[in-house]
Amino acid sequence: MLGKKKSETSEEEAANGEAFIGVNIGTDLSDMPHPTQAVALLKAQQIRHVRLYDADGGMLVALADTGIQVMISVPNEQLLGIGQSNSTAANWVSHNVVAHYPATNITGICVGSEVFTSTPNAAPVLVNAMKYIHSALVASNLDRQIKVSTPLSSSVILDSFPPSQAFFNRSWNPVLIPMLNFLQSTGSHLMLNIYPYYDYMQSNGVIPLDYALMKPLAPTKEAVDANTLVHYSNVFDAMVDASYFAMAFLNFTNIPVMVTESGWPSKGDTNEPDATLDNANTYNSNLIRHVLNKTGTPNHPGIAVSTYIYELYNEDLKPGPVSEKNWGLFNANGEPIYILHLTGAGLVLANDTTNQTYCAAKEGADPKMLQAALDWACGPGKVNCSAMLQGEACYEPDNVIAHATYAFNSYYNRMGKAPGTCDFNGVAAITTTNPSHGTCIFPGSTGKMNSVGNITAPSMNSTSSAPPVRNLYNNLGSMSFLLLRVLICSIVFL
Repeated sequence: MLGKKKSETSEEEAANGEAFIGVNIGTDLSDMPHPTQAVALLKAQQIRHVRLYDADGGMLVALADTGIQVMISVPNEQLLGIGQSNSTAANWVSHNVVAHYPATNITGICVGSEVFTSTPNAAPVLVNAMKYIHSALVASNLDRQIKVSTPLSSSVILDSFPPSQAFFNRSWNPVLIPMLNFLQSTGSHLMLNIYPYYDYMQSNGVIPLDYALMKPLAPTKEAVDANTLVHYSNVFDAMVDASYFAMAFLNFTNIPVMVTESGWPSKGDTNEPDATLDNANTYNSNLIRHVLNKTGTPNHPGIAVSTYIYELYNEDLKPGPVSEKNWGLFNANGEPIYILHLTGAGLVLANDTTNQTYCAAKEGADPKMLQAALDWACGPGKVNCSAMLQGEACYEPDNVIAHATYAFNSYYNRMGKAPGTCDFNGVAAITTTNPSHGTCIFPGSTGKMNSVGNITAPSMNSTSSAPPVRNLYNNLGSMSFLLLRVLICSIVFL
């Protein structure tokens, strides 16, 4: 990306359909971190996209020169003023956008949030507010770099299953139709907040928990749209496709969808038994993997659905039930609420904050390529593989993924964790999760075992990615083959 303007990068992402994961940053905390602390956490977690619920000057200054793409917001309480005055909108853009851009990489403006359902009295001026903000961007020659939209609650879509029958609440059509015209003419996204947790809670048992959590389902348990015969394995995809059908019902067929909020609470009241750490981890981990693997939705395969996780911090000052205070990925001090299970998703939101990095075999990597890389690491790579001998601490689990991870990480540490030393022809990836287990302590480990779950490291007892190592060692048997490796390494070291 060298030599390109920040705005060109975001435009190319949109043009190429590159899906990304972002994070919302709420501020209803009794001990809200200083903007520089919040930005340090974003950088440590490799978070490249954030959404703010305002245009806080301190945050915008702290985000300057980081390259992080920022969506700022016009709060609902300012809508009436901006929606009735072009000059008020121009002043807002001058103060909150022009004053910070391009040092702060502002790429979008959310005009209000869930206006129809939370501030309906401002709905009549919503489209005017969007147009006035956009006009101010045009006047500053920033309308191509910074897009304008407004996040909608998914509740404005009625009859959302089957998706092919979905339509917008017709009472809002006088606002929705000109809004969609605006989004289409300016090349902006329809922004939608999707909360499968609430859909599940309000379904009275109709929606299965696994379907809400995006867990893998057998084909016989998937929901089928009787009109299109398309199968749905989760609420998220069904709701995204429902939004496309609802727009098509109003003759809008080329407006992309962006999910501005989605998540799952990690704690709830006694009447919220499914607001748990495990369910929050499961949903957010599955969602992040699903978005980043670029599969799109069943009715729009391959079409990016970029999504912002709700949210970065637990907000202890939020009113309402316990769950309202517990949607965050981190506490105010930057400690993770739980360690996301992000196998193969790279470093984004690898939320173990110990700053330790390790090198692990990618789950699903070709077994033969893993074997070749393992052979190289324990031979020409000069890795001491004796810990993987039968009876030694790292012999079990006896499969190629586990052994390759030990060898790759040893090489990575031996090379001082230099860039490019954790690749092995594409079958390895850096992780912040300590892959040590039991008495098998990996090189570079702090000795702290990970008991919550893996991030980018594969499951160490996995047998699905490859047959056991003993069947791959060219019929020599793992013991004799490893002895040969140790002998080679010893000779090289001598």
